[in-house]
Amino acid sequence: MVDEDKNRRGDPTEGVGARIGEDIKTMASADETGGAVTGQGVDASLAPDTGRRLNNAEKIRFAIGFVLVSLLWAAPFTMGSGVLLPQIFNSLHGVSAEAALGTMNSIGCVFALVANVVFGALSDMSRFRVGKRTPWIVLGGIIGALGFLLVIQSHTLPMIIFGWCIVQVGINCLIAPAVAVLSDRIPESTRGTYSALYGASQVIGQQLGTIIGSSFMGNIHTGLVVAMIIFLFSGILTVLIWPREKSAANTVVERTWADVGRSFIPPTKNCRDFYLALLGRFTFVVGCFMIQGYQLYILQKYCYLSDTQAASTLKIMALISVVTTILASVVSGPLSDFLHRRKVIVSTSCLILALGILFPFLMPTATGMYFYAALAGIGNGCYMSVDQALNVDVLPNAKEAGKDLGILNLANTIGQVIAPGCTTLVIGVFGGYRMIFPVAIVCLLVGTVFIMMIRKVK
Repeated sequence: MVDEDKNRRGDPTEGVGARIGEDIKTMASADETGGAVTGQGVDASLAPDTGRRLNNAEKIRFAIGFVLVSLLWAAPFTMGSGVLLPQIFNSLHGVSAEAALGTMNSIGCVFALVANVVFGALSDMSRFRVGKRTPWIVLGGIIGALGFLLVIQSHTLPMIIFGWCIVQVGINCLIAPAVAVLSDRIPESTRGTYSALYGASQVIGQQLGTIIGSSFMGNIHTGLVVAMIIFLFSGILTVLIWPREKSAANTVVERTWADVGRSFIPPTKNCRDFYLALLGRFTFVVGCFMIQGYQLYILQKYCYLSDTQAASTLKIMALISVVTTILASVVSGPLSDFLHRRKVIVSTSCLILALGILFPFLMPTATGMYFYAALAGIGNGCYMSVDQALNVDVLPNAKEAGKDLGILNLANTIGQVIAPGCTTLVIGVFGGYRMIFPVAIVCLLVGTVFIMMIRKVK
């Protein structure tokens, strides 16, 4: 799908907030003294699984692992959905390339949502000797690689879409338990840092996927094989780098399928700001992915670049976005903590992205797309760094933090399902790509209004 954020297209990480958020509940009655959360007798500097502080080597291994797992799923995913498969759809006779891409992304996002909830629950309830998360992380890489293999061998649109849905299943089998490691094994006092590493690496991985995929525009089959190999080893390398997970063979399972079902029940009390944050995230995702998911087609059919020129432009755009995303992520997170402001930074990120989208509307050239890439990188970097903190701040009930964060993350999936349909509809109504830019801008501006209407967060 692509999450969560996700998938996830984009961020197929939906649902993992349900497990990460459980640990946020301790913050509701926290009275920190020397690093301890005395309200519940939990030291925020201790790892939940071992009850001790991480040593320097463990901190480094976890940091590398979170960066690597994010890069190794986001890069091959974007190679396929953002570059190589759109080019394949261009060559299918009797098929609208835009409609084919929209159909694949929309159906894939539904598979991502279901797979995320299912594999997250399965990993919660697992009792393997090697740990409850480790086997699913490895299996996810294998399933995703098998999905790529099916895509490689397919020659019809239905089979390509089916193969891509398997890829989505594999991605969420990988990342649902991988992101839950934040809750299981990382001390609360440093969890934000590792979460930022994962989130920023996801955006960078998407841009690297664009760069690598663009290099195989002339040899799509080889590019898909490369993506398959990367994904095959994504889970294996991650669990080898992370400190070994303790055995779960004797763990008492507390989560049931009834709990999973209840995770879809939205809050009904003291939830005004919660729903404003949800709508803000939803409109941001729709506006973002209306453009991001169709960059290749925009370059080819709106800017009228050749395949070679489009591939080269995509690479440059991705490089620009990598740089601006890193800079924005490094600055915005600490700035939010220093200023004690969340919604202003999140709203500003929407405005920056809207400004970026304005450039190709006014300048239907590669230069206009370069300006878009730079500002989109800044906007996404700011958004990814601060939005999750905003979501935590607007939760209506700390005792249901996990459930409500999971519902907020559904906005990613629903937004990514709707965005391709919106793009295809606008193209059909107006006969071209030009009007998708103002429509996406309106979505982002509406999202800004929703965020600024939030009262309980500055």
